Amino acid sequence: MALVKFSRREFEKYVKLTKETEEKIAMFGTPLESVSNDEISIEIFPNRPDLLSLHGYLRSFLAFIGKKKGLREYKVNKPLTNYEVFIDKSVAKVRPYTACAIVKGIRFDNEKIKEVIDVQEKIHATLGRNRKKIAIGIYPLEAISLPIIYKAEKPQDIKFVPLGEKREMSGLQILQQHPTGKEYASLLDGKEKFPIFVDSKNEILSMPPIINSENTGKINEKTRDVFIECSGFELATLKRTLNIIVTMFADLGGEIYQMRLRYDKNEVTPDLKPERIKIDINKAEKLLGIKLKENQVKELLERMCYNYSKGEVLIPSWRDDILHEVDIYEDIAIAYGYENFEPEIPTVVSIGKEDKREMIKRKISEILIGLNLIEISTYHLLMKDDLKKLSGKFNESDLISVERSKTDYSILRKNLLCSSLKILGENIDVEYPQKIFEVGKVFGLDNAKETGISESENLIVSFCPGNFTEVKQVLDYLTRYLNSRFEIEEYENLNFIEGRVGKILVDGKEVGFIGEIHPAVLKNFHIKMPVSCFELSLDEVFRKLLDNNQKNYKSFSSQ
Repeated sequence: MALVKFSRREFEKYVKLTKETEEKIAMFGTPLESVSNDEISIEIFPNRPDLLSLHGYLRSFLAFIGKKKGLREYKVNKPLTNYEVFIDKSVAKVRPYTACAIVKGIRFDNEKIKEVIDVQEKIHATLGRNRKKIAIGIYPLEAISLPIIYKAEKPQDIKFVPLGEKREMSGLQILQQHPTGKEYASLLDGKEKFPIFVDSKNEILSMPPIINSENTGKINEKTRDVFIECSGFELATLKRTLNIIVTMFADLGGEIYQMRLRYDKNEVTPDLKPERIKIDINKAEKLLGIKLKENQVKELLERMCYNYSKGEVLIPSWRDDILHEVDIYEDIAIAYGYENFEPEIPTVVSIGKEDKREMIKRKISEILIGLNLIEISTYHLLMKDDLKKLSGKFNESDLISVERSKTDYSILRKNLLCSSLKILGENIDVEYPQKIFEVGKVFGLDNAKETGISESENLIVSFCPGNFTEVKQVLDYLTRYLNSRFEIEEYENLNFIEGRVGKILVDGKEVGFIGEIHPAVLKNFHIKMPVSCFELSLDEVFRKLLDNNQKNYKSFSSQ
C-alpha cells in the first residue's frame, strides 16, 4: 500500500469531507488513514497508480459518488516540428525503452510542484519497483533544445551537474558520491555504459534511473511547459505510466502534445485512446451472486470511469490494472457496494481434503528447503525479449501468445529455465551462493484440449555459482525420496556447455534436462557466475507415486 497525503483545502474544493464522504472513501477501496485540519491521508493499492495524485484520485472518486461519471476524455495534440526523441541502439543492453510527451501551459505553484514530485516518487516506489522497472524524468521545456537523443555512454565520459550539486561530476562520481547516486547505484552496477538523455545542443538532461541535471532537469514556479520521459524495460508499461503523468498535468491545466519516438519501428506517444473489452452480464451475475440489468451495469461502470454500450466497455488509458474482464466485474462489485451484498450459507456440505499432487509438491519443497535452497515463484508469462536471450532460434508459430496483452509479458512459458535465469540475473547484488528452486506451471500446444493449450507442472533447481556435480547431487537425493530411478544421457542443447549437459530419463522416458549454462547465455542475462541447473517434468513423478493402488504415494507421504 502507498500512503498518499492530499491537501484538505484542495480536496474540499471538489467535495466536502463529511462522515458520509469518509465512508465512501473507504468503500471505494482506499482506506482513510487519518484526517487533520490541513491534510487527509489515504492508502492506495499499488495496482492503482492513477490514484496517487490529488486530481487523479478526484477524477475517479467523484465518478464513484455519482459526479462527473463516465470516461474522461483528454485532447491530445499531434507532434510539432522537432517534437522527437531518437533512441540510439547503445541503450538496448542497459535500459532499452522510453515513452515521452510534452505538456504546455501549466501554471505551477508550490502545491502543484509538491504534488508532481510526490506522484513521481510514489510511482517509482510502487509500479517502478524503486526505479528498477520505471524511472520518470520531468524537465522545463524552456531549458532544453529539441529534438532529444536517448543513448548510452561510458560513465567516465558522462559529465554534468546533478540535482542538488554545484560542481560537475562524472557518471561514476555520481554513483559513488552523490546521495541519490549511492542509493540507486545497484541499478547500473556492472554496466559498461550508462543511459543519458541529451538535447540537440548536447546538454545532458539526466542519467536515468538515477538523477536529473541541475541545469536542465528542475521545474519551478516559472515553468510553463514540460518535457516528460519514462524509461525502463517494458514499453507497454512505460506508455501507460506516461498516460498517468500527462493526464495529471492536463488536470493541472496543461495541454498534451505527442512526440515521435525514433526506434527501428517508430512510435508516437502518448496515446490516450481507450481499450475495448467485451463483458458478459450473465457471467458477472454468476461471479458476483447478484442480478443485474443492462442499464444498471451501465450506471455502475460509469461510476468507475468507464463507458459502456451493448456488452462493450471502454477502459481509460491510464488504468494499468485492467488485464481481464474479471477486473471489470470487480469494479462492478465496488460500485454496487460490498455492503449491499447479502451473505449466504452454502447449501452443500463437504469434507475438505488436500489434493495428493499438491501434497507431493509440498513435500518436494520441504526436501529442497531442507537442503538450504530458496523457493522462488515467477510469472507464468515471459517477455519475447527474454526468450531471445536463450540460444537457438524459436518459431513465432510455436509461441503461445496472450491476446491483447497489456504488458510486454505476453508469452506463456514452455519451461522454467528462462524464468530462473532472469531471477539470477536480477539478483546480482544478492550474496552468493544463490541456490534457488521453483515448482511452477508450464504450457504447451495441445489440440486435444478445449483451449488448445495443455498445463503441467515442472521443477527447476539452479545453483549460482554451481557445477554439474553439485546440482546432480541434489537430483540424486531428491529422486531417492521420489522412489524413482533416473538415467542421464548426453545430448545437445545450445543453452548449455557442450559435454556438460544431458537429458534425464525415467524408465527410458525423457522427463527433463541437467547441465551447466553456456557463457553466452549467462552474458545475455547479465550473470557473471557459472550456473548449473536441472529441470524435471513432475507429471511422471505424479504418475509413479499415485499408481500401483497408491502404495508408492503412501510410502512417500509417510517419509
